[in-house]
Amino acid sequence: MPRSCQFPPTMKIAVVGDVHDLWDAADGDALAELGADLLLLVGDFGNEAVEVVRAIAALDIPKAVILGNHDAWYSASEWGMRQCPYNRTQEDRVQQQLDLLGGTHVGYGKLDFPSLNLTVVGARPFSWGGSVWKNVEFYQQRYGIGGFEESTACILNAAQRAHHNTLIFMGHCGPYGLGDRPEDPCGKDWQPIGGDHGDPDFTAAIAQTLELGKTIPLVVFGHMHHTLRHTKQVLRTPVHVGAESTVYLNAAAVPRVVRTAAGLRRNFSLVTLESGIVSQIALVWIDEQFKIVSEQVWFHRPYPLVPEPQSLGYSSYSLELGSRGS
Repeated sequence: MPRSCQFPPTMKIAVVGDVHDLWDAADGDALAELGADLLLLVGDFGNEAVEVVRAIAALDIPKAVILGNHDAWYSASEWGMRQCPYNRTQEDRVQQQLDLLGGTHVGYGKLDFPSLNLTVVGARPFSWGGSVWKNVEFYQQRYGIGGFEESTACILNAAQRAHHNTLIFMGHCGPYGLGDRPEDPCGKDWQPIGGDHGDPDFTAAIAQTLELGKTIPLVVFGHMHHTLRHTKQVLRTPVHVGAESTVYLNAAAVPRVVRTAAGLRRNFSLVTLESGIVSQIALVWIDEQFKIVSEQVWFHRPYPLVPEPQSLGYSSYSLELGSRGS
């Protein structure tokens, strides 16, 4: 049975977008300075980058993780297998990552956080996105799943087993239905330009979970980088606000670590919840002393905290505290 208790008055969630090998010990120190109550990592740590995942698994902070398509880069597709730089008959680096993460990997599962009065539910792990079911043998062998309908049922089962009525959903790719323009959160930015590249099973699972009476204040994902392939004139829209006050965040600000004249800068997306409702989302850049030197506020919900469906651009405003260097 779902449990009920009070939310923390204010909750801070750090979301890490696609890492792509840009992770080191300083990231753990930066997270400690940020003082997040919960860390969500949406995958693509590298091309089956076991050592990066090992470092993330060792973080001593409440966290949930979902692995992305690059985390099965040499194992999910025939093309990837042909490129594999190691002997797959002797090593299973996908399983090594899963073993390292243990219960913190929420793909097709859930993780309860009683002190926060919420459950994190994972969508389909290793997703490439789109409306075509890809990597058939990989999903059949790993999960016994043969298509979108079975995938939706697996995600929904995790939501039904949640110990709390408030759920945060996380995927590697986001759900279908957030727009079909190339700059939309899951919009296709390669030829032919345009089209919704979100995951239909993710969308169906969210809708069916809401029908159960659950509350979903936040859905986080990555995969579709903010920098677009077909143009450098605009950036991808990172935030969409839907029905039921659900806020959707694409956290894939890539590269997440950059070198500037003033030193290294690394980014985190910070989500603030007040009484279980998302009140603000910002992308922050941290310097080598672990201070916030730049903050881009993508979403701010004015009081009273009420639903207001909308889509927001890359930044609603930007507060420059120093050299951003991104």
